[in-house]
Amino acid sequence: MSQTLAVINCSQLVTLSGPARPRVGPELRQLSIVEDGAMLVRDGRIATIGTGSEVERLIDNDCEIVDAGGRIVLPGFVDAHAHPVFAGTRANEFEERSQGATYQEIAARGGGIQSTVNATRAATLDELVATGKRYAEWFIRCGTTSVEAKSGYGLTVEDELKILRAIKRLDEETPLRYVPTFLGAHSIPAEYKARRDTYVSLLLDEMLPRVAAEKLAEFCDVFCEETVFTIDESRKILSGARYHGLGLRIHADQLSLSGGAKLAAELGTVTADHLEHTDAAGIAALKSAGVQPVLLPGSVYALDSSHYPAAREMIDAGLAIVLATDFNPGSSPTPAMPMILSLASTQMKMTPAESITAATINAAYSLNRGDKIGSLEAGKVADFVIHDCDDYRDLAYFFGIEHPWQVYAGGRRVFRRL
Repeated sequence: MSQTLAVINCSQLVTLSGPARPRVGPELRQLSIVEDGAMLVRDGRIATIGTGSEVERLIDNDCEIVDAGGRIVLPGFVDAHAHPVFAGTRANEFEERSQGATYQEIAARGGGIQSTVNATRAATLDELVATGKRYAEWFIRCGTTSVEAKSGYGLTVEDELKILRAIKRLDEETPLRYVPTFLGAHSIPAEYKARRDTYVSLLLDEMLPRVAAEKLAEFCDVFCEETVFTIDESRKILSGARYHGLGLRIHADQLSLSGGAKLAAELGTVTADHLEHTDAAGIAALKSAGVQPVLLPGSVYALDSSHYPAAREMIDAGLAIVLATDFNPGSSPTPAMPMILSLASTQMKMTPAESITAATINAAYSLNRGDKIGSLEAGKVADFVIHDCDDYRDLAYFFGIEHPWQVYAGGRRVFRRL
């Protein structure tokens, strides 16, 4: 029997309907808002979008009614860069940084990524799933319904596979939708510091074939930085990933102008992420290759840096910009996309409309999901959030509070704030 849901009394139904591609330039500000809007959902997919009077005449006695109470309704956020499976926290390092220690100093003495690697290696699959479920609830409470999920805290064959298997289970066992990315090239593990080539060979000869054979990831990512994986090493790893049928993503120009953006353009990666130090030449290269930038202001903020990526220059260049949380235990411990919207406006001078587009439909396209999620249009999956706001701009304007009132994934309510 068909299950029908009607969402009525929406002061603003922010649909983001438009061309079937990522949005660029002035399109980023075009949210396609239906004032006094309503939506009909059938069997987990959007059937009709319109004004209240248009949709209400289609409602029958078997239809469940959701009264938004004059609140705003948006697509669920799509978080296109996150590290949501790990063990332990790095609150001790957070405290050290508050007293003047730098992220690089802490990493040099065995902290940073390596400390999370140690904790994650010691955790069982079930333990990673249990903590992952806690973080999934956080994402949902913040209005996120889909998340890209990277491995990268195992750095051995079996531990990387363990993390990716945990991501698969979380996708099956929580309402949050996960898109898995293999990030075995997140760091050179401590035991390989004196033999980098051996670890790169391990990635190419053992990790990638196993990940591909078990179909545990859709993408491969590399932390491209001279102090992490060099341009040549990154090129080699990403080329190997492409051979195994994985889409390509890259951490680029985060800590320095290392040439990561230009490598992304050379290889035609789907995204180039971070880009805090990317210059005009790098921006032009990304534009010529059609690479989507994924900007992560949360990590700049959490590391007490002032070097935010050049979002306005990227928008002016015609790039299909994306915003994401970079949720991880070290450099961006937040799953809150509204906080990212606020940072985008205050620190990168993006308008609230541009930020919302970057965190929904553009993010969906960066994950090859633009035809399914990221906007409220007939035929798409009914992932939507009723926010307790009067205006869409409130999502960036009022920060540090929980905006979502109700969250729906696939037409099913998965969170309600009491």
